[in-house]
Amino acid sequence: MALICLALAGCSADDKSKNPNTKIPEVGVITVQQVTQPIVADLPGRTTPYLISEIRPQVSGIIRQRNFTEGALVRAGDLLYQIEPAPYLASYQSAAAALQKTEATLVTLKLKADRYKELVKINAISRQDNDDTQAALQQGEADVAAARAMLSTARINLDFTKLVSPITGFVSTSTFTPGALVTANQEAALTTVQQLDPIYVDVIQSSSDLLTLRRDIAAGKLTGNTQKEVPVRVVLEDGSTYAHAGKLKFSGVSVNTASGAVTLRAVVPNPEGVLLPGMYVHALIDVAMDKEAILVPQRAVTRNTRGEPTVLVVDAAQKVQQKIIETNGTNGDAWRVSKGLQAGERVVMDGVQKASVGSVVKPVPFVPPATASANNPQPQQAPKQ
Repeated sequence: MALICLALAGCSADDKSKNPNTKIPEVGVITVQQVTQPIVADLPGRTTPYLISEIRPQVSGIIRQRNFTEGALVRAGDLLYQIEPAPYLASYQSAAAALQKTEATLVTLKLKADRYKELVKINAISRQDNDDTQAALQQGEADVAAARAMLSTARINLDFTKLVSPITGFVSTSTFTPGALVTANQEAALTTVQQLDPIYVDVIQSSSDLLTLRRDIAAGKLTGNTQKEVPVRVVLEDGSTYAHAGKLKFSGVSVNTASGAVTLRAVVPNPEGVLLPGMYVHALIDVAMDKEAILVPQRAVTRNTRGEPTVLVVDAAQKVQQKIIETNGTNGDAWRVSKGLQAGERVVMDGVQKASVGSVVKPVPFVPPATASANNPQPQQAPKQ
């Protein structure tokens, strides 16, 4: 009986050596490849009006009426304020009468000068009398010119009693009411008109990033964007993407000494008025093209104790290795790897907790959870009777 037990124990030991309980874990991997990807600069900024006009009086007087609704859209040439015109109308009429008087005097002087010009030829008058008459004629012509200038000035001042909008846009609140006294070229604006369609988006880019980008383009690592007008995508404060793409119009030529950044300006359509002045936004700009980009999903990247980004890869011997990588920005939910990975390497995406460095694993293609759920729907339970 003892011999039988020993034999059975020996067989059991042999079975365990041939079929160990330890099972090779499966890990989901992706094979990284070189792809052509745009280099997208994600830059913060704020919106500013395309045009802005502060309405100030150019003549002094009492505001008779205000002809707009605060916050409404006004057109270029629309009357905003009417300053009491009576004093300026009287000045205009006086200037018109003065011009009429000088013109009448000029007619008399011209006739006299014409007569004297003929008389001096036959020595009927002295040359001095003729010279005096010709000089009086020129004086009269100068008086007429001065009177016309005075009339033009009076006309301009009378027109200035009507304050019209120089641009089409939305008018802000009025800081003065009818009956208020205003003065010419005063510091305080009566109101402000802003054109918001299109609208400017002013963003900033650090000078160091700009230098790195230009150096990579010069070295041939990246291809510069050759478009005449680079498209700009706007991301709003709530994270949503704005419906209308803009165009980059201006890049600063100097670096802000306080922030060390360069200002870029984009023009963005705003037909629905969604963008308001002063809003904080992000601008996504395709600044260059990387024809040999290697992208790794962010979920596959961790950091070691020194803070360096790392990934787990499965080598040709099916063993897990850890690699330190360098990243150069993001592309959606993936890191753009600049050093540390080669095309064709298998990066662990799923099952990291089962894959220790140096262990043997069974790599299988990684399937995103959403795709897996769609391919393997849960069986439906039969309804209860």
